[in-house]
Amino acid sequence: MTLAGSLSLRLLLALTTMASGLNIPLEVEQPPTIITYTSGPIIVLHFDTAITVKCKARGNPPPEYRWEKDGQAFVPPNFQTIRANQTKGLLVLQSEDMSKFEGKYRCYASNKLGTAMTNEIEIKAFSIPKFPKETLSPIVVSEGEPITLKCNPPEGVAPRLIYWMTVDLQHIEQNERVSMGTDGNLYFSNALKNDTRQDYGCFAAFNRIRTIVQKNAMAVVVKRLKPANDSSESSHTPVAPPARIPSLLLPSGVQTEKVLLKGEDLQLECIPEGFPTPSVKWIKMGEVMTPRVKFNNYNKLLSLSAVEESDEGKYMCTAENSAGKAVHYFDVIVEEPPKWLTEPPQSQLTVIGSDVHIKCSVSGKPQPAITWRRNGVMFRDDPDKRMQVFDDTVILFNAKAEDSGVYQCEASNRHGNILANVNIVIMNMAPLILTENNQEYAAVVGKEITMNCSVFSSPPSSISWTKDEKAIEGEGFLAFESGQSLKIINAEKGDSGKYICVASNMEGSSAVTAVLDVKDATKIVDPPQNTQVDSGKLAKLMCKTEYDASLQDTFELVWRKENKEIPLSSEKNSRYSVKGAMLEIMNVNLSDQGTYTCTARTSLDEDSATAVLTVRDVPDAPVKLDLSELDSPRNVLLSWIPGSDHDSTVTEFVVEYEENRWEPGRWKELQRVTGNQATAELKLYGNLNYQFRVYAVNAIGPGPPSEPTERHKTPPAAPDRNPENIKIQGHHPHQMEISWEPLSPVERNGPGFEYKVKYRQLGVEDSFTEHMVNRSVFLVNNTPTFVPYEIKILSRNSYGWGPEPKPVTGYSGEDVPTAAPRDIAVEVINTTVLRVSWTPVPPATVRGRLGGYNVHWVRRRSLLNPDKNLDLSHSMSFSGNRSHVIVPGLEPFSEYKLTVYVFNKKGNGPKSDPVTFNTPEGVPEQVTVLTSSIIQRDSVRLEWAQPPKSNGILTGYLLQYHLINETALEVIDSKEINITGADTNHWTLQGLKGDSLYRFDLRACTRAGCGPPQAEESRTDFPEPGAASQESSFSTHGWMIGTMCAVALLTLVVVIACFLRKNKGGKYAGTPSPQRQENLAMEKVKEKEEPHSDTESQKMNDDTFCDYSDSDEKPLKGGSLCSLKGDDATGDSVSRYTLGDYADGGREFNEDGSFIGEYSGHRHRGSVSEPNGPTLVNV
Repeated sequence: MTLAGSLSLRLLLALTTMASGLNIPLEVEQPPTIITYTSGPIIVLHFDTAITVKCKARGNPPPEYRWEKDGQAFVPPNFQTIRANQTKGLLVLQSEDMSKFEGKYRCYASNKLGTAMTNEIEIKAFSIPKFPKETLSPIVVSEGEPITLKCNPPEGVAPRLIYWMTVDLQHIEQNERVSMGTDGNLYFSNALKNDTRQDYGCFAAFNRIRTIVQKNAMAVVVKRLKPANDSSESSHTPVAPPARIPSLLLPSGVQTEKVLLKGEDLQLECIPEGFPTPSVKWIKMGEVMTPRVKFNNYNKLLSLSAVEESDEGKYMCTAENSAGKAVHYFDVIVEEPPKWLTEPPQSQLTVIGSDVHIKCSVSGKPQPAITWRRNGVMFRDDPDKRMQVFDDTVILFNAKAEDSGVYQCEASNRHGNILANVNIVIMNMAPLILTENNQEYAAVVGKEITMNCSVFSSPPSSISWTKDEKAIEGEGFLAFESGQSLKIINAEKGDSGKYICVASNMEGSSAVTAVLDVKDATKIVDPPQNTQVDSGKLAKLMCKTEYDASLQDTFELVWRKENKEIPLSSEKNSRYSVKGAMLEIMNVNLSDQGTYTCTARTSLDEDSATAVLTVRDVPDAPVKLDLSELDSPRNVLLSWIPGSDHDSTVTEFVVEYEENRWEPGRWKELQRVTGNQATAELKLYGNLNYQFRVYAVNAIGPGPPSEPTERHKTPPAAPDRNPENIKIQGHHPHQMEISWEPLSPVERNGPGFEYKVKYRQLGVEDSFTEHMVNRSVFLVNNTPTFVPYEIKILSRNSYGWGPEPKPVTGYSGEDVPTAAPRDIAVEVINTTVLRVSWTPVPPATVRGRLGGYNVHWVRRRSLLNPDKNLDLSHSMSFSGNRSHVIVPGLEPFSEYKLTVYVFNKKGNGPKSDPVTFNTPEGVPEQVTVLTSSIIQRDSVRLEWAQPPKSNGILTGYLLQYHLINETALEVIDSKEINITGADTNHWTLQGLKGDSLYRFDLRACTRAGCGPPQAEESRTDFPEPGAASQESSFSTHGWMIGTMCAVALLTLVVVIACFLRKNKGGKYAGTPSPQRQENLAMEKVKEKEEPHSDTESQKMNDDTFCDYSDSDEKPLKGGSLCSLKGDDATGDSVSRYTLGDYADGGREFNEDGSFIGEYSGHRHRGSVSEPNGPTLVNV
């Protein structure tokens, strides 16, 4: 058993020494084994009134305790043996005077099989340290003589510190001449007159007990030396002391032996006396001094920490002055207390009749002496020679059961002792299985599991394992600890079952059963993934798991961040929440960044997975801003060290400035630099006191600004630039207003700032007219109307002028034009579009910037009703200088009056002479109402209303009807009828096919052509005799209602199909005759034209001129404006008029639909052609 002690002083806090020994179960009788005890020394302070010393042992039967003090039995009157298991063997010492308990104690634990003992436990008691009361006589010496002031400090609890001070607590100055020794005395190598004082005090401080004690003050009188020939008592002539050969005040003699333990600190001291003051030198005789040596106290103290055997030897100190020298020798001897060479002797269990060897191998310097005890009693060789002692070894021959006990080996020298308790148990015993029978074990697939079969026996047992009456074998099984444990290395489901452990020796056998259940392993099947999240957003980490269902009650999913468990709270303000297998972190910030681990854990196993959460945030503020001048104080270089970008690359840095002259406290942006740059060259204004700061920007946003720089003041200077954005305006005919964008206050660069305005009439005046102003606007009066001026604006301040500006040209005020356009000509292009031309006015009459021309026309009357005056006015403006325009939006078959005038910014000029003209007839608008009714099985009656606008004299109607294949949605047959008579409003068609679907298209016609169709669909049917209409038949026959529902459904399908086919040229598919194809093409065009009022006007305004392509992006087809088929146009159209007829190739359309620039090419009049189509049926 190991019994370790500590040589260092310790307080009552008990240190525990554990004993090594046999692992004999307590169910078996055994001698005592010391488990723990308080190691010494125990320090008792003056204010302590009780101490507790622990001693605890195990054994069977339970041990009893007794104590010895200084080798004698110790039973104080207040000794308390508390029989509670946790405090058995406790020694409690109580007294007002604890000094009476000083001494060395041992604890003995005994039962019927033996006695174990502890090492010595020393108790030291310290009283309050005090200096003795004494009367000290003054020390009187002559100058040059040595002085020793003795302190003799009291003993006390270490550490103890010594100080020499005066009564007013001023430290006595120490130097090469005056110094304190390690013994606490104050040494003077030679006395000087100023050493005379009455208050030399020695102070001893004990920090552990917070106590300082003071010795009575000592007086020193140093007498001045007199000249040899001066016998007067009152002589003041100073005399130097005579030189004196050095000698040593400390240590005394010629040689000192210094013995210390290995590991302690060595201190060798030589304090000399003599005049002049001697110096001290050290050498190690015969060897080089180790570099670990240090010299203190003015070379008087040699120190060496943690000495080793190599530090042994002879050291010499030499004290020397001009009169001679003195030496002293130190013999340094390094020794050691006893220690175990390898380990303490171990306890043994053996069978009866065997030989027992107990070896106690120790070392130390001097060599330790070994003392042997049995059950605490010393012994030597046994007379019957069954026990022999060979110094460090004890041999028991043919051991018997009664030889069992506790054997103590104690090694000691003058530096200490060590002790080992060795339990020797000699017995024969059948196997005793300590593991519980039918012990249940649980394991998981793929993991290790160890089943135990703890056995105690003597001699040792042979242990075997079986399962299902078969011996356990194979690489997956491992038996260790002599078979007392069976490990399954990689458990499988098939390993579940009952295992039997059998232990046997020559004394008998015993068996025990172990039950194993192998469960599914806990696994993380969907581990968390490394994630990047922007600051302030929601972070999600998924951790899906699988585990054995039988472990449901013990399963838990634990989340950790940086190996610290995340607190999950149900409170609403908690940012962490777990929803099933997902961890959610709300409103993430930089503190959430790190490594997250999810651990799926049951009572048997666990699985872990980690992921890194990266929080992308705005950049940190730059640091260490540095400002340095380049070529002037107004040209500086600002540099900085970027902060962390928080995983989002910095895209740019923004430099801001603040100046305290004009807008103190307001930060403004000065410059931006790219994110890979950490410097900015700054151009500064003059006469300002700047400070700067920088912030970084990344994809998340701008970061916080840096700390501002120190103030940087720029000197005043002339302005760097002149005003910009100069504007010249004339609000009145004889005025000119000059305005500009003023310089901001920071751009003025100095005091006394103002502007100089210079102007002259361009091409007329040679010299400039100048004015000094403080505002950013200047008004020039009495100017000619709309003439050019050359203007310059200069900046100046008290330090000079800005750079020479470039002149700006502008015009004085405008007036209204004085002339009207002449030679107005009107060319009617079609029913709604005109071409108007004129001779432009002379430029001088415009009297300002030409705004453009305005065309004004009045619709006086419709030619259908010439007696009614309408007088409806319209106008269009056309910017720029032009001589002709296209005017859309007129009404067909009407009389108009038209005038033209020029305009500028000030207003309109006089109107031209009016021109009167008529627009031709146009095609009618769509018939508004068309209804059908069934008259007979093959007859349909159509009724309609006239179109809202006929746009001419109505000549009749064109009726087209088509037989429809309802299955294929195709036109089977088509016919048309020309109905004459403008007042006709109904028509009956006969000879139609019964029970068939027809589509009817009706158009109104004038001499200009036919308008867009109105369509109606109807089905012929079998009406009852005498029925008035198809509708009445439907209302009387229920079976017809179903038929009509089917027809309605088919009609819906037809409408959808027609819509899809419409872009392919028609609503229904079919192969009409060529003549019919032309009519269908015409119908398509008219269907697109007529739904919009005033088609030609709209197309002109859109700059497309009747382009009917499906997409606005398609080019005009065939170069024709409104070509409907071949060379002929149906209805009112412009035939063969291309854009080139009205404008050159480089001309453009203006926003209002007119051409920009002059027209060129041939002029043509629109021709009106009769509609062509299928053969007409004359009625």
